[in-house]
Amino acid sequence: MESTLTYIKQALIVLSLAFTISCTASDFPFKSSNPWKDDYRDISGMEHYKNWGTYNVHDPSCLKIGDTYYMYSTDAIFRERRRNEGEKNIPIGFIQVRTSKDLVHWNFAGWAFPEIPTEAKEWVLSHSQNKGATNIWAPYILHYKNKFRLYYCVSAFGLPTSYIGLAESDSPLGPWIQKGHVVKTQQNDKMNAIDPTVVTDSVTGKTWMYYGSFFGGLYVVELNPENGLTRVPDDKGESIARRANSKNDNIEAAEIIYNPALKKYFLFMSYDPLMTTYNVRAGRADKPEGPFTDYFGKDLRDTINHFPILTHPYKFDHHSGWAGTGHCSVFKNEKGDFFMAFQSRLSPENQLMDLHVREVKWTTDGWPVISPERFTASKQKVIRKEDLVGNWEIIRIQDVKSQRKTEAGQITAGQDQLYRSEANVSRHINLLKTGEFNQDLTGKWEFSDREGLTLILKNEVIKDLVVFVGHDWENETETILFTGLDPEGRSFWGKKVR
Repeated sequence: MESTLTYIKQALIVLSLAFTISCTASDFPFKSSNPWKDDYRDISGMEHYKNWGTYNVHDPSCLKIGDTYYMYSTDAIFRERRRNEGEKNIPIGFIQVRTSKDLVHWNFAGWAFPEIPTEAKEWVLSHSQNKGATNIWAPYILHYKNKFRLYYCVSAFGLPTSYIGLAESDSPLGPWIQKGHVVKTQQNDKMNAIDPTVVTDSVTGKTWMYYGSFFGGLYVVELNPENGLTRVPDDKGESIARRANSKNDNIEAAEIIYNPALKKYFLFMSYDPLMTTYNVRAGRADKPEGPFTDYFGKDLRDTINHFPILTHPYKFDHHSGWAGTGHCSVFKNEKGDFFMAFQSRLSPENQLMDLHVREVKWTTDGWPVISPERFTASKQKVIRKEDLVGNWEIIRIQDVKSQRKTEAGQITAGQDQLYRSEANVSRHINLLKTGEFNQDLTGKWEFSDREGLTLILKNEVIKDLVVFVGHDWENETETILFTGLDPEGRSFWGKKVR
């Protein structure tokens, strides 16, 4: 019996090696099923909450602890029936919690808080004529020494009346002990206390929190690392990023990370209305307190449109497309690989909120770029120039200027679907063996291990495109992908489809 098992094991190893040898990059694309579907309306009822692994995700914050990723998010729920669920004995709470071992399959672990913290609720209601304070928004998770810190915010929509609070626990799953407010704002303040994110200076050890929104832009304030609150009580900090047209142009959802290889801090932020043209931009700085500059060296406090633009609503073939691609969490694994998680809304209705986790790549000049497809832990292969020959579907992200009416930076009722002009749609090109294109493009292409993919078009050169293996969700295949930035700081995505 033992010899038979040994023979079977050896045979399986041989088969596995044979598959590995035969499956080279030139075999891409090949069929591979999606790990989960995008439309979850059939399990959207509150009684199915245990099945919401990648569903109803909004404003995520993710951190790897040991061998497990923990994700916390705003308690946004499609077709929410919160008021009726108490009668069904469903343990509804606030701040959704998920766990994963691989960033692909997620387990819905419940809610962090049983209720909205009293101090936060009382602050908002007493300063907003009893408006708001119906939910908890945009949590941020942090591990400090032997404690887990969960920042969160409670607000009144359309008003700068908001409260960023802090809770602590010995476990990432709670129970959580309330530690009080970090920043509180009200009607006369120029900033808005929502969307917290925190970083520690790698040199000085000082800790900084970034927050803010449509009202006044983004701010940075120093924290006391020992208690997680502001170093100076009631300090609201200084401006760090703004936009010009405050009546229509939204900026919010700050996320801060440090890249030790580049020795720079990267500030991610979301532009525009969250249900439609939501998109992620970035700036970088040598110090946490800034100044942060964009792709063209412009200070993020300058009231201009900043680049690069990393995500935006888009549509590949064989899919209805995605809107609301913003409010990101950026984090890394133990190998130092970076990932971005954010909500995306399934078009055309833009009501279903799916989790997107994307690989973050880095250009040779030190800017983050995002995979055009969601992460599924695809096995990487050595890619040769000849492997890129074939038909590609590409999208060059455009900076959409929407003329919709907005309120507090968000769209008004009835305008939640995308106009066709607001979504980035794809086109096809063929990369020929001769190093040229066909279709309606004229130009050449080059590829090397050191410089990546370069597209030489009629009037421009798009270089430093990062090439790697990934999953094509729209066609349910494994394939070769590329991502990068064009000379105007716009994401340029591609995937090999034939």
